[in-house]
Amino acid sequence: MITLKEVKTNKDLKAFVKFPFKLYKDSDYWVPPIISQEIKTFNKKENPVFNDADARMFLAYKNGEIVGRIAAIVNWLEVKEQNQKKMRFGWFDFIDDLEVSKTLLNEVEKIGKSYELKYTEGPVGFSNLDKVGVMTEGFESIATMITWYNHAYYVKHYEAAGYKIEKSYSESKFPFENVKPEFFKKAQELIKKRYQLTPLKLTKTDEVMPYADKMFDLFNESYASLSSFVAINDVQKAYFKKKFISFVNPEYIKFVVDKDDNMVGFAIVMPAFAKALRKINGKLFPFGFRHILHAKKHSKDVIFYLIGIHPDYQNKGVHAVIFNEYYETFKEKGIETCFRTPELEDNEAIHKIWKHFDPEVYKRRKTYRKDIA
Repeated sequence: MITLKEVKTNKDLKAFVKFPFKLYKDSDYWVPPIISQEIKTFNKKENPVFNDADARMFLAYKNGEIVGRIAAIVNWLEVKEQNQKKMRFGWFDFIDDLEVSKTLLNEVEKIGKSYELKYTEGPVGFSNLDKVGVMTEGFESIATMITWYNHAYYVKHYEAAGYKIEKSYSESKFPFENVKPEFFKKAQELIKKRYQLTPLKLTKTDEVMPYADKMFDLFNESYASLSSFVAINDVQKAYFKKKFISFVNPEYIKFVVDKDDNMVGFAIVMPAFAKALRKINGKLFPFGFRHILHAKKHSKDVIFYLIGIHPDYQNKGVHAVIFNEYYETFKEKGIETCFRTPELEDNEAIHKIWKHFDPEVYKRRKTYRKDIA
């Protein structure tokens, strides 16, 4: 028999966060989160997303042992302002037992019905900057800091519970040697001259911060047309600056501004922390920071986290300016492989940007949906 326990105490929350460490202890590809950061994600006093969202976390028990977990999430901006009657769920992990996964999903559906929502979708996080999707291909490739990894059996559990595919994502990679500067070198000079654009040279985090709010504003504008996009508000901007910017080398953050210092394009690239995170196994102390800092300085792999172009400048080649800046930085750093985060497979615009680099799709993932109205 499966019993559910709602996470109410700090002890429960720690058990919720640490369950995957047991589930994936024998996996060579799962990447542990930093335990203290995961706990803060669900702390209503720490994470400002709770100003506009609710979350309830549950643990599933069988014979006195934890065998599954799930977070049931309602983003009220999405529900009330966009009229998307969606019940979100994420952080969904479980042993290969259909009774476990169905019990957890049934609880999410029950909560969704209590709010008069029309459907559930997951796995997703609180917002577009959280992890997304259950892996359906690529199980023998190491995960990244910003994606979920899961066992191959997860998909059959969604199907058995009556869930259908909602969105499809792909992750791709390409060796840096695929980057041929002739595709953008000359073009970017013409584009800078034509539109009076300037790429900013950033070498210190303090130089990034004055532009960070503009970057998040541009993120909201450039991603607004994507399905299920929820804009980031001012309080969340401050939170994400504190949470993410320190992890990113300032030279891996590229801003392009016009003659009036208005931001028209940005990109964020992160060093690949996966191997370091596996070494520290969720703990920054006492020596975890050393591995993180070493990866930040010396990783030869990078992850393209975000790229955004102002709607008025899309299809005008601004990405060529950004790629030229990265080419020079990566050449100096000796970067070997470039990875991309999950991107919607129907987002043709973003796929066109990368076509000259001959990327290889090495992972696919989906979100699943079920009508509950």
